[in-house]
Amino acid sequence: MNLNQIIKEIHCDIITGEIQQNYNFTKAFSSDLMSDVLAFVKDDQTLLITGLCNQQVIRTAEMIDLKLIIFVRGKNPTNDIIEMAADNDIVLLSTSISMFDATGILYQKGMRGIRV
Repeated sequence: MNLNQIIKEIHCDIITGEIQQNYNFTKAFSSDLMSDVLAFVKDDQTLLITGLCNQQVIRTAEMIDLKLIIFVRGKNPTNDIIEMAADNDIVLLSTSISMFDATGILYQKGMRGIRV
């Protein structure tokens, strides 16, 4: 699923970043526990769906080379978080829907979770 499809399906606002139109995300991982993200996400074609909105999220994404973070429940990062993401070429999106709904919608459209 490409970035434009994701934005359309879960009604996201773009906070920062650009990704090539043809870049496909094959998996999603939904979590507020960055230790779980570090333990289980192994693929840079995985996107992160989270309600946690702090620098730890960006540092975690940077460590495992994630390219897309979607903040749920209308969370919007502060300028320092946005700058950190931009410096690391991480796209940030925000949606007002819940983590459960965002995950479910993407699953219904063909996105799959990671195997743990």
